[in-house]
Amino acid sequence: MFNLITAVTRLTKKSSNPKNLSFSSGLLISILTVIITNSLILVKPKLVQAQTIPVTASWRQASFPVENFQAYTSGFGYRIHPVTGSRQFHQGLDLAAPLGSYVRSWWSGQVVGLSDHTACGTMIKIQSGNWTHIYCHLMGTVENTAKGTVLVDRSGGVVLWQGQNVPAGARIGRVGMTGRTTGPHLHWGLMYNGNYVNPADVLRQMFAQKI
Repeated sequence: MFNLITAVTRLTKKSSNPKNLSFSSGLLISILTVIITNSLILVKPKLVQAQTIPVTASWRQASFPVENFQAYTSGFGYRIHPVTGSRQFHQGLDLAAPLGSYVRSWWSGQVVGLSDHTACGTMIKIQSGNWTHIYCHLMGTVENTAKGTVLVDRSGGVVLWQGQNVPAGARIGRVGMTGRTTGPHLHWGLMYNGNYVNPADVLRQMFAQKI
């Protein structure tokens, strides 16, 4: 293509005939138009799309994750951390409730993670297909036994094994103050295909379907 443009350009310069000059110029313009058009077709701009909540056939089986709910105390997104004072991204939704209030599984799934040694405190992670739901600052401790890893909250009557299948709405723990927290609340995190999403968006869709 470059050679063709060069040839037409040389022909334009050498030609003394006005008709040939007009024809050559027109040909050059046509070739450049084709090149530019093809370039615009072949090189497409990359689109950046915001993370959205996938459409689910029905949210009616989902359960609100905490009993005796009082208030939403911290939303999803950047905030000034109440303990450290630094600006951090909050990867969940904080739901205040009285100490000892029961926490329910948002959706049926399998317990894939239990821990009690991070800022999340006593934590449960449940996998439901493409969704992962995370519950932090619970009461109880995580014990490693010969039969596997288990969360034990004896005063609340909660014993939850890693690998256990739980139905939606099942009581899986109680609101505590374990980990890094300034008051009793449930930190509830939601992930879809490994990416954090805003739990408030899911709750809005849940309530819209139940009205």
